[in-house]
Amino acid sequence: MIAEVIINSNVKNLNRTFDYNIPFEMEEKVNIGSRVLVKFGNIKKLEEGFVVNIKEKSDWDSLKDISVIEEKDFIDEPKVELAKWMAQRYFCNVSDCIKLMLPPGTGTKDVAKRVKEKSLNSVKLLKNELEINEDIESKVLKSEKQIKVLKFLLDNDDVLISDLEAIAEVSKAIIKTLEKNGYVEIYEKQVERNPFLHKVIEKNSNLSLTEEQQHAYDMVENAIDDYMNSEFLLYGVTRFTVKQRCIYN
Repeated sequence: MIAEVIINSNVKNLNRTFDYNIPFEMEEKVNIGSRVLVKFGNIKKLEEGFVVNIKEKSDWDSLKDISVIEEKDFIDEPKVELAKWMAQRYFCNVSDCIKLMLPPGTGTKDVAKRVKEKSLNSVKLLKNELEINEDIESKVLKSEKQIKVLKFLLDNDDVLISDLEAIAEVSKAIIKTLEKNGYVEIYEKQVERNPFLHKVIEKNSNLSLTEEQQHAYDMVENAIDDYMNSEFLLYGVTRFTVKQRCIYN
């Protein structure tokens, strides 16, 4: 299999694809959108690129292999297509558009400086309600704390272990014992980072609109109140043009 790779560069001459052979052991891992490292030209250091297409054959006789695949850093095919459209629409490199699709903090080429994925230990049930109730009735399960955990999980499966400890008021040892006896599984669950979690945002007073801003606001508001299908072209001080369409049935 052959991968068409876009080199991660803002050099205009590199805004095209280069064919690379996908080694047999990587065929199940390389997808459209995969982030890979490849040998490029005479540069000794591996260059980073993104797979934008996969095909059976290449027009080139001799191809270099993909050297490394960064398995956790890839985007899906629709986003790759969106990046191609953006590059054509805004006259920029495809790789720059692809980087906009990556999770915040992972766009840099320096792996050491990337924000790492955050994962926490979670708990899920391995036995169903009937099996658990039978073990309780037959006294296979005697610990009240273990039973409390299992009953909570029956109503709230797949819970962070820290939350389970706090809500059920049990220690991690109780949960580990349930795992040892085959009732639950403890596994790592990836969670989304909240960039505003520890950010203090000061509340301020409402801003006053200028005369021109108030005029534009009134026009839009009147169109909404009258259920009109209207278009408004707003010119801002940033010199960017924003086109807003208000459509109401």
